[in-house]
This record gives sequence, structure tokens and C-alpha cells, in this order.
Amino acid sequence: MTLILPATVLLGLALHGAACAGDHLHARDAHAHEYLDKREYPQVPITPPYRPLVWGDFNVIHTTDTHGWLLGHQKLTFPEPDYSGDLGDFASFVTHMKQIAIDKDVDLLLVDSGDVHDGTGLSDGYPPGGVDAHESNKFLERLPYDLMTIGNHELYIYADTYDMYTNFVPHLDGRYLSSNVNITVFNSDGEAESVPVGNRSTKFTTRKGRRITSLGVLYDFTGNDVNTTVQTVADMVEEQWFAEAIAEEPDVFVLVGHMPVSYDNWPTVFNAVRAVHPLTPILIFGGHTHIRDCQQYDGRSMALESGRYMETIGWMSADLNAAVGNANNISFTRRYMDQNRVTYEYHTQISNQTFDTAYGRSITDGLQELAVMFDLSYLYGTAPEDYTINQNPYPSNGSLLSLFIADAVPYALSINNTRNSIPNLVITNSGSQRFNVFKGPFTKNDQLTASPFTDSFFYIPNITLSIANQVLPALNNAGTSEKRKRDEIERELWSRGVVDTRYRAWLEEMDRRSGMGRREATAGNLTLGYVTTDSCPGAGDDTLHLALPYYSVPDYIGSNPPNVTDDTPIDFVFVDFIEAEVLDIINGLQNAINYTTNDVSLYSQTLADAALGLYAQAAWN
Repeated sequence: MTLILPATVLLGLALHGAACAGDHLHARDAHAHEYLDKREYPQVPITPPYRPLVWGDFNVIHTTDTHGWLLGHQKLTFPEPDYSGDLGDFASFVTHMKQIAIDKDVDLLLVDSGDVHDGTGLSDGYPPGGVDAHESNKFLERLPYDLMTIGNHELYIYADTYDMYTNFVPHLDGRYLSSNVNITVFNSDGEAESVPVGNRSTKFTTRKGRRITSLGVLYDFTGNDVNTTVQTVADMVEEQWFAEAIAEEPDVFVLVGHMPVSYDNWPTVFNAVRAVHPLTPILIFGGHTHIRDCQQYDGRSMALESGRYMETIGWMSADLNAAVGNANNISFTRRYMDQNRVTYEYHTQISNQTFDTAYGRSITDGLQELAVMFDLSYLYGTAPEDYTINQNPYPSNGSLLSLFIADAVPYALSINNTRNSIPNLVITNSGSQRFNVFKGPFTKNDQLTASPFTDSFFYIPNITLSIANQVLPALNNAGTSEKRKRDEIERELWSRGVVDTRYRAWLEEMDRRSGMGRREATAGNLTLGYVTTDSCPGAGDDTLHLALPYYSVPDYIGSNPPNVTDDTPIDFVFVDFIEAEVLDIINGLQNAINYTTNDVSLYSQTLADAALGLYAQAAWN
């Protein structure tokens, strides 16, 4: 593997979720458990699953892209309550499911496909001098994972990777896999050495005696920090160690990886294994795009991707005994479970009063204590309504993008700014907002979750309003050559970890399939949630929902233009990483001045991630 040094600054959008009978159950009885004020379960009806899980003789529970959402989703607006379980609830669920597997005399594994960093205050709210997810990962360590693998968010900052290497990986006892990812460290002789972050591969035997061979693969990611290395998947499968790892036939290959199961390089890995073992069962567990997805590359394999943000728990079962000694297709099932106690109690047939294990409760209590330690309940203000990224049109009163660029950013940039009296126009990217803001308390945790990116704002002075007003349309409505450049940028952003385009396309297709007429006709008592169509047989969703409404948004958004004449010179303000594009456009719109980087200055010390909090303090109190 060769060392990949950090590339140049990003090209655009920054790298920067046994029940009793009846239609609905409550997430948790109000009196059942006392919770810190910081963490109350929503007392709202949650739809239970509509059918039991199908168990095989080999079963797997799958998580991926948890991104710090270990206390679950705590807001009252649907679909948030559907995902209101926390890691302690999940730990209790796993404990009960392990016992069910013993009672059924079958195998059950627990696997994860990476991205445990960057997402909520539990991972990102650490004090100065800390390391992202160092504290929150201590709770993931307590889960009985059989396999885990590395994600791209473990690699943006070397300190995060090194923390995983030194503090997290040892807890997995050889089961944390990084087949194509290395870290450069000092060896015992004080020399720099590139070594795998975890194991390249592992072999183990299940409780029922099945021999497992596993790999842990990261997609072709290029946004990693200096002193970390990501080898392409195509090169990885040509390595001698890879050939040696797969040479001996196991009873089943269990491949985990932070790589989408559709439109990516899992077939490269699959085909390399199939070339040696034409009939061996292969189970694949992917991630990264934040969607629910399933593929079968042949009749003796299944590949599952299980969403994001502790919203979805994946399930796969297989009847492997029936596949021994023949070439028949294997009977697989898969399920996408909503991550809440109602789901867990339904599938374990355990009541709310007796569901919690002491082990699970200790994880919940510890996470609550961490939230207190990080002061995540610090209150900026109380949001008067829900503000969403894609569930409301942009612009509109319910659009988070409207709130951010029309209200929050202009206010935040005006604070202690000597140029505040000069009219301005501000442009940023819609990807600056990562998660919705919901009605009710707006806290430090909400700010870290919704608007995490520490972008600066630059400006060019004395741009006439008539010119400034043409920049945003030019950014969003690229011509043919610019569109080609935009496609190249999209590919570059994908390689650097930006998944918004793929995830939003999935939501848009989900909304299109549902159709407003069909949505209204089938509404009944269903709540909003994911309605999945994938490439595997049968229905994958564990709980029936109405598809979330989806409204597309432009790549770039702008503040309301100042009320001045077209020839009035103003400050043209923009987020730092689109400087090159802005200069190109302005120079194409006029020829009086050839603007360069020397004409660009820092507009404010305030960063983008602080805007919502500053605005909330002023407007929501």
C-alpha cells in the first residue's frame, strides 16, 4: 500500500438517524423508568412491526453509520420517535436476541460497518483538547460486536484514527477490520511504519461450529488525513495477503465494509472470492450512503445496507445447512427494523417492564452522564416550529435552509462587525445543514447535530447589486461545460465522503413512488417514515409507514438581497470553499476589474456552525 497524502482544499460542498396487541404502542411507560431531564422518551404512539422476524440457522444483526447517535432521536415530530431507542436499549435487545438464538440452537452475529464519528454532541461536543468520539466510543466497546470495520469518518483527522488504533481497536480482539486502510505510527525502534488500523482479515468459529472468514473494506476514499492510507479496492484484491486470506474455504464468508451495496465496488470483492470459491455462501454488510438497500449478486449471497444515525437496525437470516453439498440457491431474508423499544419488545416478546437489562441500563445512564459532562442540554432558545431540509419547500417558513440563510446567518455575521452598516448579500451551500431542527428546546446538541461545519465567511467589497444578484443563479444553473465540471466535482466529492446526493436521491425516489394521491389514500393510522424498495425479494421494512415528503433544494442558497438600487456597491459575502467559483463567475459577469484572491477578505470571525445558536439566543427567547 502506498501513502496517500492529503489532497487540495475541497472543491465544493464541504466534507462537511413482545408487544401487546393493538395498532400502536408507547415508546416507554411514563412511570417505568426515571430519566434525567436531559433525556425524556417521547410519550407518543409508535407503530409496531407487522410481522415477526424470520430466523434461519445463521442470523446477523447489523448497524452502520451510527455517527454518535447513541442516545437515539429525542424529538416528538415524526419520524423521530420511530428511532427513539438508545444504545442501552439496543444492548438489552441484543442480549435477549442472543438468548433466543441459544434457545433456537442457531447462530447470531452482531456486526457494524463503520462511521462512529461526527454526528451529535455525544461524539462532537468534547471540550478543547479532546478527540472526537473518544468518550462515546467507550459505550460502543461494551456491545458484543463480532465484527466491526472502519469508515471514512474515522480518517478525516489523524488524531481520530490514532485514537481508534490505540484505544478502540484492542477491545475487538482482532475483529476490527481495515483490509485496505493503514495508519503510519512509530514502531518499537522509533521508526515510522505504515500498519493496518485493525486486522486485514479474521477467521473465527461460531457457537454452532461454523467457520467464518471475514474482511473489512472501505470504498475508494480519498479524503483521508496525512499519515493514513486507503488502498483502492481493485488493488486490494490483487494483494498476496488477500489471496492467502480467502484461500481456505470457510463455511461462510461474512464481509463487512464501509461501502454501498449498489453502484460501488462490492462486486469487485465478491467476484474475487467467487473466482476461488464458486459456491461458498457470502454475506455482505455495507454502509456509507445512509440508505436502506439490499442486493443479491448471485443465488448464494446477499448484501445488506442498514441506513444511518441509529435509525435502522439491519437483520439478515440464511438457511446455510440446506446449502451444504449442493449448488442450490440459499434461502435468505432481510429486514430493516426501526430503532425503538417497541420494535425491540415486539421481536423479543418481552414486556416494557422487564425488557431492560442491568447492562443496558448502565449504558443508557453512562451516555446521559456524558451528555451532562459535555453540557449538551445548554439552551439557546425554543424553536417555534419544525424546520426541515427536504420535507418543506425551499424557500418557505418551514425550511431550515430559509431560516439559516435568510435569518440566522445575516444576524450572526452582524454581531461586532464594523461593516454591518454596509448592505450585503450572503451565499452558502445547502449542504451546510446536516439535520432538521424541531419545535421545542434548541440546545447545544441540536446545534452540533444540525449545523456542524466550521466554515468561514469571506467577502469582496464594492460589488454592485446587479452583479451580485447574478452569482447565485450562475452557481445553481451551470451551462453544459459548467455542468460537466459540476459532475467532475460531484465525483470528487463522492471520493472525499460526501453522501448527500445519493441519500437525497433515495428520498426523492421514495416520495415519487408514493405519490401524493396514494399517500393520502393509504394514510390511515400510519406515521411518516422510510418506505423501502430494494433489489431483494419480498418486503424489507419491518414497520409500515407513509413515505416522507421530499422537496428538492438548490446546491447553493442566498440571503435576501438588500433594498438598494442595482448600481449600489455592496459587500458580496460567501462561504470560504467556493472562492474559486465565485471569482470565476464575477469575472465573467463584468470586465471592469479582474478579481483575484487578493481582493477577498475575511468578513467575520463568526463561523457557520455558530449561526443557529446565536440566532436562537436572540430570536427564540
